[in-house]
Amino acid sequence: MRRPAAEETGHALNRRGLLLGAAALGGSALLSACGAEKAPLVGPPPVAPPTSPTPLTEAVTVQKMRSAARNRDVNLVIIAPDGVSRVGLPVCVALHGRGADARTFLNLDVRNALNQAVSAGLPAFAVAAVDGDNYWVDVGKADDPQRMLADELPGWLSQRQLRPPSAMFGISMGGFGALRYAREHKNLKAVAVASAALFVSWSDAKSRKVFADREQWESHEPLLHTGDLSASSTGVWCGNSDPFARADRKLIKAVQPAVGKMSEGEHNDDYWRGIMPEMMKFVAERLA
Repeated sequence: MRRPAAEETGHALNRRGLLLGAAALGGSALLSACGAEKAPLVGPPPVAPPTSPTPLTEAVTVQKMRSAARNRDVNLVIIAPDGVSRVGLPVCVALHGRGADARTFLNLDVRNALNQAVSAGLPAFAVAAVDGDNYWVDVGKADDPQRMLADELPGWLSQRQLRPPSAMFGISMGGFGALRYAREHKNLKAVAVASAALFVSWSDAKSRKVFADREQWESHEPLLHTGDLSASSTGVWCGNSDPFARADRKLIKAVQPAVGKMSEGEHNDDYWRGIMPEMMKFVAERLA
């Protein structure tokens, strides 16, 4: 018998499952996040099923949740600082890139970067990641990731005694989604994006075969709505060799964000791991 949605919290992966899942996430899955590819690579392989539930007091949990907005089950990954009770912690939502899923963040040193920020005396917070697609927007496929983030995720966090989202960071396609979310949620204290997959023209966006038409793309494209973004709460990171470098430079020029950093790097997991401590520090400082 199907359980009611309010009770459908899923089962957290045990430590063995988490380790196997993290190992399964290789650079190929993360490279698939690059919107410049003609055909996205397949997502990461399934995480090994749990042999027993993991208490929510663990620093890292992975669970399956039923999303009505997306019409499917999604992974819910929560990463909290070591040795800190997650009860009442503020939350930064993490949005992954194309072809990956929420478990990507298990392989990007988010946990270590979060621990570094807390060890430096910054406020503790939790990172919550969920599965998305279609640049994290509703493109008319009975799949609305933005509605999941706005209407369902706060309830899932509340069930785990966490606060509603107060910050967001996204990588590649997730950067597009984070900036789109920020337009409708002015109360966010921090919005950090890395290698944001933005499009400077309709021809660029059309080649991704996600948006139904130009009008739909224009309604969502962050570069066309930079006036809706807060400079003081926004941070942008991108590698100079990233295929989205041109678009991200345009974003930095238009928004004049609190942090706008173009540096050595490509569109890959090495670059994202390298900047993860800066991104977590950026978020923590604004949650203070």
